Amino acid sequence: MTVKDGKRWSTSDAYLHPALKMRSNLSVTTGALVTRVLFDRTRAVAVEYLKDGQLCEAHAQREIILSGGAINSPQTLMLSGIGDADHLRSVGIDAWHHLPGVGQNLQDHLEPVTLYKAQWKFPHVMIGIGLKWILFRQGWGATSHLETGGFARSEASVPHPNIQFHFLPSTIHDHGRKMGSQHAFQVHVGPMRPLSKGQILLASSDPSKAPLIDANYMANEHDRAEMRACIRLSREIFAQPAFAKEYAGVELSPGPEKTSDRDLDAFVRALGDSAYHPSCTCRMGQNPNGRIITEEERKTSGHVGNARVDAAVTKPDCKVWGLDGLRIVDASIMPSVVSGNLNAPIIMMAERASDLILSEHLGRSVMLSPSKVKVWKPKHPEKQRDGEPIVKLSV
Repeated sequence: MTVKDGKRWSTSDAYLHPALKMRSNLSVTTGALVTRVLFDRTRAVAVEYLKDGQLCEAHAQREIILSGGAINSPQTLMLSGIGDADHLRSVGIDAWHHLPGVGQNLQDHLEPVTLYKAQWKFPHVMIGIGLKWILFRQGWGATSHLETGGFARSEASVPHPNIQFHFLPSTIHDHGRKMGSQHAFQVHVGPMRPLSKGQILLASSDPSKAPLIDANYMANEHDRAEMRACIRLSREIFAQPAFAKEYAGVELSPGPEKTSDRDLDAFVRALGDSAYHPSCTCRMGQNPNGRIITEEERKTSGHVGNARVDAAVTKPDCKVWGLDGLRIVDASIMPSVVSGNLNAPIIMMAERASDLILSEHLGRSVMLSPSKVKVWKPKHPEKQRDGEPIVKLSV
């Protein structure tokens, strides 16, 4: 998370609000619902939107940039007649620009939570933490509470860490919408490179209707096996002396009796949470037509969606294939989901897109983002731990 002065610091705080104070040619309309992009032949010329019940248009002199995210950007394209022709016709939309990849290739990070009862109880400390944050915006209350984490390999054959851990020294449910009723701590853990891919579809041609989201989690054995490894590695970590002697009490979730593959699969299906990392639904690539999936691939991958896979929607310059004056800059253009959180990568993508747009319109190279940055390169090679687990767990 990006935090400043004890509060969550968004890209709106960091980029938009300062720009509004300095630029007279920038205006922001809130409480509006985009209904579609308007075109003159293949050129995007305006955005149609609803504001206070009135249908309005915002016209573009140069180009339009969609940043609705992995859900709303493909929805806007489809409402504008851009997408898989068969699907658009099925909801009564004139499919004038067939682009089969729109809304396909949806990827996300799914996270089960391993929860342990805490042996130590410090309710008075929690009161002090809350007061310090309320009065001074400092202390533990000014953090994201997810500041301890790490990456690991699910097994020795994996070439790079494929599992991410987020440790939380408290207990919450449903992303904090429900607080726990006991002293406990938990780890959110999930695979970084799932093979299962879902899709975004239109429920109807009505822009006010939410699209249909099929995340298609755990659709193949590869992803299910990695989920089981996530939970078993979490248990192994909390069984280490550093935790077990003084901190970790009874396992509350999934529960010590849940040991079989079937038990763990059922637990993840019932209680796994999205990490809010939806991406890749307007993927960047070189081939807007993709390729036809084989029947064998469909069976082993748990594929959903149309018959074409790897179909690109955007070019390397973020422009939509086959159209002029329309770009997309958000997580939807990722070819595949990154091995970690999306916040920083999306900020980087937006800064790079700004460079591309300015360079094109000014006719010269522009680099707003730093061209030379420090990169951490560990001197020691990454290596999978040898031998048996330090604490052997029954499976």
